[in-house]
This record gives sequence, C-alpha cells and structure tokens, in this order.
Amino acid sequence: MQFDNPRDEALSVEAASVVEQPSAWARVRRNGAVRAGGAVLALLVLVAIAAPWLGTVDPSLFDPASRDLRPGMSGEITTLDGDTLQHVFWMGSDSFGRDVYSRVIYGTRVSLVVGLSTAVIALAFGIVFGLVAGYLRWVDGLLMRVMDGVMSIPAILIAIALVAMWGGTLATVVFAIAIPEIPRVTRLVRSLVLTIREEPYVEAAVSLGTPTPLIMARHILPNTIAPLIVQGTFICASGILVEAILSFLGVGLPPDIPTWGNVMAEGRAQFSEYPHNIFFPGLFLAATVLAVNILGDGLRDTLDPKMAKRG
Repeated sequence: MQFDNPRDEALSVEAASVVEQPSAWARVRRNGAVRAGGAVLALLVLVAIAAPWLGTVDPSLFDPASRDLRPGMSGEITTLDGDTLQHVFWMGSDSFGRDVYSRVIYGTRVSLVVGLSTAVIALAFGIVFGLVAGYLRWVDGLLMRVMDGVMSIPAILIAIALVAMWGGTLATVVFAIAIPEIPRVTRLVRSLVLTIREEPYVEAAVSLGTPTPLIMARHILPNTIAPLIVQGTFICASGILVEAILSFLGVGLPPDIPTWGNVMAEGRAQFSEYPHNIFFPGLFLAATVLAVNILGDGLRDTLDPKMAKRG
C-alpha cells in the first residue's frame, strides 16, 4: 500500500507493530506455575473437605497395644464406644497408638484454615492502615513508626507471647500469626498509594470535590489489588509454617488437635527409630508451602506489568 503522506505511512507501520496483549486472566491461565500450584492447592482443599471420608478412623482414637507401628502394619483401635477394630495404619502409629494417616489428613484442615485466615486478616488491616498512611500525610508519620516498631520484633516471638497470654485456641493462633504480617502489608499498600495519589485521575477527583473515602475506594484501592494478591499467597505460606513451628514447640494449638506441627512434635523423641511420625506430616507441610509459593511466583509473573511484558 502506498501513502502520499509520510506521516500516514509511519502511523500505519506503528499500528501494524502493535500486538494485542492478552488479558491478565488469560496470562494467569497460561502460566505453568499458576496451574501447578493451583492444582496442588485444589487437591489439598479437596482432602481437607473430604477428611471425614478419607480418614480411616477418628484421629483422636488410640490403643496402647498398637503404638509405634510402622507404615502398613495392622493393629487394633478401641473406639469411644468400647468396640475394638482391626485397622491398617497406612502411615504408621504414634507413641499413643493413634493413626498418623488420619491425623495428617485432618491436619490439612487446620493448616489451610490458619493460612487463609492469616492472609485475610493481615490484608484487611494492612489495606486500611496503608490507605490511611499513604493518603493522609498527617497520619503517616505516627502510624508508620508504630508499624516499624512491630516489625523490629521477630514474628515468632510476637506469636509465642500472644499465644502465651491468650491461650492456645485456633482464633488466638491465627491472630498471633497475622499481627506481625500487618506492617508488611501496610508498607506495601502505602508505597503504592504514594504513587497512585499523584495520578491525574486522582487529582481530577480531588478537584471535583469527591469525598476522600470515595477516592480511596474507587480510584486507589482497585490499583493495589494485583500486588496484594501476590503478597497474600506468601502470607498464607508463612502462616502455615509459623503455625507448624508453634505447635512443634508446644506453644500452639493443644496436642489433642491434629495438626502437622503436633504430629511432628510427638514423634521427635523417637525420630531415629520411627521417622514416619515426622516424615509424612513434614512431606504434606513442604508440599503445601511449596505449592503456595509457586502459585505466588506465577501470579507475580503474570500480574506484574513489567514481568508480563518481559514474558
């Protein structure tokens, strides 16, 4: 095609060079890390939901005659009604004669609940504090100094102190793990808000007299969603790990609640002779944290505009 005007030819070449970029959702679906991490997490969610059917017996049932059995061995389980059942311990039994397989399956529920709840609480408070600190400058100095003070204390020490004061309930453990994560989310949101608030569309909304809460909710918050989704996945993985650490140290959930940390804590004294008590819950813990981190890496690669353009 011939052009009489060189400017028209240049515009045509520029238009032809523009390649239609796929949507964010399309990039997410094509990303291998997102598919792999999401598939493992979906499987774990199904395991948690179907724990009453997948678990062969109640995880709290025990029989001293069947303690310290190796994986695949058979033994007896005495039910709460006094009945004795012949049972195959697919992952062995612990020193109390409890089925490690059932305890690991039910522990999936606790770990996922703790991880997701920690991420939701940390994101909820972090978004509010970050929006306020980034947009209202007169609050920024005081609020961020408080957040710096919280970040100066190791997260595990804060969690141990809060659980020791409030008791080892599920709600206490979740809040104790979420509180140290709030400053990190706050700093992320604040840095994003400081950039977004200088955009022309925000300045136009201010000049039109739009109320501050409406500006935050309509113009600023939607532009922070993508980085927060990625941050939420890493908080979820960290929450699962910290809960296992607290339970392993004996300052988390009570020992009668089946968690991966509790199962490993009960088997550490006999690890050299019966490593299955630590190996199987540790395997589930590692797979879960790895899947969440892989999912977070994939989301970062697809939702970050620079990474998406590079890919």
